[in-house]
Formats: sequence, structure tokens, C-alpha cells
Amino acid sequence: MAVQPTVLMFDLGGVLVDNATFDELPKLLPAPMAPGALFDRYLASRAVRLYERGLIEAHVFAQDFVEEWGLSLSPDAFLAQFTSWPRAPYPGAVELLASLRQHYTVAILSNCNATHWGRFCDLTAQAHHPYSSHLLGMVKPDRETFEAVIARLDRPAGEIVFLDDSETNIRCARAAGLNAHHAVGFDAVKRTLGALGILPLTSPDAAH
Repeated sequence: MAVQPTVLMFDLGGVLVDNATFDELPKLLPAPMAPGALFDRYLASRAVRLYERGLIEAHVFAQDFVEEWGLSLSPDAFLAQFTSWPRAPYPGAVELLASLRQHYTVAILSNCNATHWGRFCDLTAQAHHPYSSHLLGMVKPDRETFEAVIARLDRPAGEIVFLDDSETNIRCARAAGLNAHHAVGFDAVKRTLGALGILPLTSPDAAH
């Protein structure tokens, strides 16, 4: 018998937030990279991991990232672009969380940072448990991150549905016991929740 979910946990970028990182970053690179390789390199980037664990300041992150990735623009110019990459919540995302929180515990688990986190208060305010990597001091896809959040939520891991746009994160979340699903974009989020019986499969107003 399938375990009924009690917690719905969401990534931000690419799931609830329109994120241009992987559209804009390739324009700055000295050589092309395949999308999957770029995604994985970004997750593993030393500069990104340090910044999104809250261990370095923004200006240090920018200097380190420009050097690590061989970019030809200044750290200040890079930081100005980086700041704008997460654009805004997808239309309907705030309303979706507001609806879901009436029936489920809603959580957010995002690799995020001091530059971006405060821009999404409308979303994080709808989560009973908003977790950002820079406040946790841990990042996805590290298993310790998922285990720490499972412990904080105080629910069996199998009762926690988790949606993320990274296949690497999903693979590691499943290894930690989460009921994890790959979803890229808000339409995919609604389809996944529909398939799980959390949203009506056919309702055009399911996100409202």
C-alpha cells in the first residue's frame, strides 16, 4: 500500500521560481557546455557550494566564481548579472502553496544564498518550513542535507514528497528515503502533483 504524503517539499529555482541561470550562464562561458554537464558542474562548483552554504560573502563568491569558470568579465559585473538570474515566482506558485498548506505541511528546500533568498518572501511565507542552504550550512545533493531536513520535519522520509529540477538532487534525495520526483517548470510541478493525487488531474484551476 502506498504511503500517504504528509509533507510536500519544493525546490525553488526551476520548480516554483523562473530561473534564468542556465540560460544566462552559458553566454558568459569561454567555451560551450552541454546542458547536463553545465548543471552538474554548477552543483559541484567550489565557489557556489561555499556561497550557498553561507561560508563566504558575495564579493568573495564573485571573485572566486569568475576565476574558477574562466569568465572574461569583472567580479562586480558578474555579480550584477547573477543577482538577476532568478526572475520571479511562476504565475500561480504562491497561490498553489497557499492552497496546499491547508491540507499538508509545506516545506521549501533550496540551494540558495543571501543575494537571492530575500527576494522570494511571498513564497517562503506560504511554507511551514522554509529551508535555504545558506542558513542550514549544507547544500544539495549532499546526503547530510536531506537527512538534516528529514530530522527537522520529524516525519518518516517516505511521507515527504520532494520536487526538484535536478536529476542529481532527486537521485540523492531518493537514496535518503524521500518520495522524490523530477519536475522542471511549474507545469511539470502541477502534473506531478496531479499524478500523485494531490491535485485534480484535469482541473485547469488546480494551481489556484
